[in-house]
Amino acid sequence: MPSAIVLGAGLVGSVMAADLARDGGIEVTVADRDQSALDRAASRSGGSVRTIQQDLSDAAALMKLIAPFDVVVGAVGSVIGFQTLRAVIEAGKNFCDICFMSENALELDALAKQHNVTAIVDCGVAPGMSNMIAGYAVSALDTCSSLEIYVGGLPRVRQWPFEYKAGFSPYDVIEEYTRPARLVENGKIVIRKALSEPELMNLPGIDTLEAFNTDGLRSLAETLDVPDMKEKTLRYPGHIELMRVFRETGLFSHDEIEVAGVRVRPLDVTSALMFPKWSYEEGEEDLTVMRIIAKGKKNGRETTLTWDLLDFYDAETRATSMARTTAFPCTIMARHILSGAFNQRGVIVPEYIGGQAGWLDRVIKDLGEKGIVFSTREATV
Repeated sequence: MPSAIVLGAGLVGSVMAADLARDGGIEVTVADRDQSALDRAASRSGGSVRTIQQDLSDAAALMKLIAPFDVVVGAVGSVIGFQTLRAVIEAGKNFCDICFMSENALELDALAKQHNVTAIVDCGVAPGMSNMIAGYAVSALDTCSSLEIYVGGLPRVRQWPFEYKAGFSPYDVIEEYTRPARLVENGKIVIRKALSEPELMNLPGIDTLEAFNTDGLRSLAETLDVPDMKEKTLRYPGHIELMRVFRETGLFSHDEIEVAGVRVRPLDVTSALMFPKWSYEEGEEDLTVMRIIAKGKKNGRETTLTWDLLDFYDAETRATSMARTTAFPCTIMARHILSGAFNQRGVIVPEYIGGQAGWLDRVIKDLGEKGIVFSTREATV
């Protein structure tokens, strides 16, 4: 029987492990240094996954850990994402990962090919499905002139003061608010401040949201020949201004300051105070919303392709929408790696998959069977 190990037993990793183990065709192990997270992951899967307590930041120990497994599935934090990718590649293991690392994963492409490894990175919802759809859009249009991606994970019930909770690592959320955002304008990469250029969005089935620049294009800025591209994060109105105040006050800073003779990082204090308020309670409902708009020409006519996703917490599996929409694209591709259906070597970003005939339809069909449904429409003038 094929075997898989999931690195990380958090909100997303635990859903990954349960999904891979669901049909009984894969022996699944999940590893994490946090025993309580491992216990929750085991409970979520009904005891069908094996757990291993280990510090995943030790690259040498990680390589030994993953040696017996056929595929590795990654759900570690962004801080150790790049070193984890390198260690898995050097161990010669196929990999499917969701890590929102700041480094350029494509720098390890040659290393992956040298080790005959398939390493799919950024394979969540956004980045992930957003990239896959973007790759498909460019292949489907004769010429693609613009890509717009809007995406957000939100609590279904708005609660003051934040009207937000984190569906994944809160540290990675703060990274979105501080890391400069790369956009493509007139064929050139430009830099905008995170949380900048707010706009209001009215989307079906949800209240008005506000959108702002974040560094979500990632590899799309380098891999697709589209003159205008942007990705914006969606939140309930008012969140942008609150986070701007926090950032400009220095509350997200990594630089130590002295308070009453003690050296502290403002981010650590902010995290201790704010992150508990950003955590979902057991059974608390969330939603994931995404819209992708591709414009260009097809058969000589101006054409707009639009994809919409609105997904909600799954009470039956007790899984948040953000965890499901992030985990399932990764587990779907991990299964295709295990079966040999996808065997392209190197570091693979999802737009490469979407640009290959039939793959987006296959993944969207697989997601639909798990209750995650994309709607699509095409308009020509």
